[in-house]
Amino acid sequence: MSTAYDAFLLVSFGGPEKAEDVMPFLRRVTAGRGVPEARVEAVAEHYYAAGGASPLPARCRELLAALAPRLSLPVYWGNRNWHPLLEDTLAEMRDAGATRALAFVTSAYGGYSSCRQYLEDIAGARAKVGPRAPVVDKLRLFYNHPGWVSAWARSLTAALGQAGADAAVLFSAHSIPEAAARQSPYEAHVRETARLVAEAAGVARWQLVWQSRSGSPSQPWLGPDVSEAIEAAKAPAVAVVPVGFVVENMEVVHDLDVEARATAEKVGTGFVRAESVSNFPEFVDMVAELVHERLGPSADRRALGADGPWPDACPAGHCPPPPRGTSS
Repeated sequence: MSTAYDAFLLVSFGGPEKAEDVMPFLRRVTAGRGVPEARVEAVAEHYYAAGGASPLPARCRELLAALAPRLSLPVYWGNRNWHPLLEDTLAEMRDAGATRALAFVTSAYGGYSSCRQYLEDIAGARAKVGPRAPVVDKLRLFYNHPGWVSAWARSLTAALGQAGADAAVLFSAHSIPEAAARQSPYEAHVRETARLVAEAAGVARWQLVWQSRSGSPSQPWLGPDVSEAIEAAKAPAVAVVPVGFVVENMEVVHDLDVEARATAEKVGTGFVRAESVSNFPEFVDMVAELVHERLGPSADRRALGADGPWPDACPAGHCPPPPRGTSS
């Protein structure tokens, strides 16, 4: 197997880099999901307020630049929802002679949107490219990898240095419908990351909170919401740690840095958001390690906690689509 791989592929969600791309990007993301036009336009305003660009593309380029010297494979980047699109990148790889790639997906956790949908999008992109499209094997989930945990522990420690030792620690991740959560390991994986990070940082008291829900108000989603938790914390400050997000994106920049911060200011609580870790050395080392463990069958597969390392191939039936009538 070590000689089978001839390329590395970074797979991410995607995001616009200029204002004129915001609405086309959002229409692609929401296509077929029945999202009201008013909601799409409201989300667009979040991007416009930040200059029309998501931080995600720049962070992906930083990660690729850091990884390239660490890998013995040519590196490529393709997104699910914006340029460079997966199908375009796979066509580029095909034309360069690549036949089999290892893919690092910018999501640490199990779940339909965070795992299975990436596999479906890769399969769909390969179908568009045709029979000579490279085979793409996804690297394992890494929610309990020591590199992931140590990077977030360092970020949390730095945040507490600003917020103070009495700050309430809130680990935040993207909410999903409760019905979807019941049939996937997403919530358990996020909670395990939070537990491991708190332990590594020496934090005894913390809370797991959720953010960025987008479904019908009548549909129960995972809670509490981060703003509700800030209001209830009654602490001199809060340190919010967005462990649900591998690469900084608009849901971190707007939902936390703008909306959650505004809630903290309203109730007179200090607010610090822990830095995202995709450019931390521990994180870059982890991605390189995940690649190397697939290239060499004798490589150590590291993991913390009782779960052990996630298998290279997700179990059959893992992370099914959300139940009918829900979306995540």
